[in-house]
Amino acid sequence: QVQLVESGGGLVQPGGSLRLSCAGSGSIFSFDAMGWYRQAPGKERELVAAITSGGSTNYADSMKDRFTISRDGAKNTVYLQMNNLKPEDTAVYYCNAARGIGRSRRDYWGQGTQVTVAS
Repeated sequence: QVQLVESGGGLVQPGGSLRLSCAGSGSIFSFDAMGWYRQAPGKERELVAAITSGGSTNYADSMKDRFTISRDGAKNTVYLQMNNLKPEDTAVYYCNAARGIGRSRRDYWGQGTQVTVAS
């Protein structure tokens, strides 16, 4: 059974930084991709950043200059470094792991971690 456990969320002032961590129950390289999504109140869940098993990264346009996704295979952990945070970044951030593509894609989710950006 796949388990993803997020940590690192919290309250931060505008302009501040946070680093989120997502620890997997097994090797992160067993997934075709891992990533971070977020969901703000009243809004749909959206992609923040993703990294493939080969190391390619993909970011949402509004975040690519401020957020960085990385991984540590030895720790089975994926990170999201968030800099210059803005109030509109306030959301629940979810770790995602995916196997397969298209119709064969299967997604796994963590429980989410709250990020609040406010003064």
